[in-house]
Amino acid sequence: MTVAYRRPMPISLHKVEETAPALVSLYKSAGASLRKHGLSGERAAVYLVVDYSGSMKPYYKDGSVQALADRVLGLSAHLDDDGRVPVLFFSTDIDAETEIALADHQGRIERIVANLGHMGRTNYHLAMDAVIDHYLDSGATAPALVVFQTDGGPSSRPAAERYLCKAAGLPLFWQFIGFGDPDSRQFDFLRKLDELAVPRKRCVDNAGFFHAGSDPRRVPDAELYDRLVAEFPAWLAAARAQGIVR
Repeated sequence: MTVAYRRPMPISLHKVEETAPALVSLYKSAGASLRKHGLSGERAAVYLVVDYSGSMKPYYKDGSVQALADRVLGLSAHLDDDGRVPVLFFSTDIDAETEIALADHQGRIERIVANLGHMGRTNYHLAMDAVIDHYLDSGATAPALVVFQTDGGPSSRPAAERYLCKAAGLPLFWQFIGFGDPDSRQFDFLRKLDELAVPRKRCVDNAGFFHAGSDPRRVPDAELYDRLVAEFPAWLAAARAQGIVR
């Protein structure tokens, strides 16, 4: 028997009002950005990857990480249908693989990190490997937008570059977002990663990067969403042309 593919539907405004009223304005802002970038009707899994290295402590304390999680949930509600976002915390190793959800988003980041241990270093490649495994194991057919937050460069630059290039043949787009001093040399590597040669290094341009500054909460919602999705349409077109995304 042939089973028809069911295209996931976005979560309605009414559903968001019922389950997460505090996120209604974010949901509306995310929708406006998606329409602006020609992404209305697109479906994608959304992941959140969060830096749990020692230098990130102020961003957990001041609510910046929670604010990002809420914004990602608002975006995911338009692109997926389950009201949940897989979230991965990484430092020296993988600190946690869990999820955030519309129905239980308030204070969720604080509850997760309360059960985590020592804040270590910054190994991008371990987090990237874990996302790749999760996506492949999920059996998903839709593409994925991976929001990857960090406040510095990786402990191993060659490993991070290798994993990004390895993932170029998969339906995964990596949107890196930096927290911290915009002038820091820590982000030079991410700028380089954003510009890796195509096709010499990777078959498609599968990554973007932008800096959210030292107080990411102050970035207006509309601006943040525009920057989160700005490069996604070009990647979708290139990935579809090469058969990476169906």
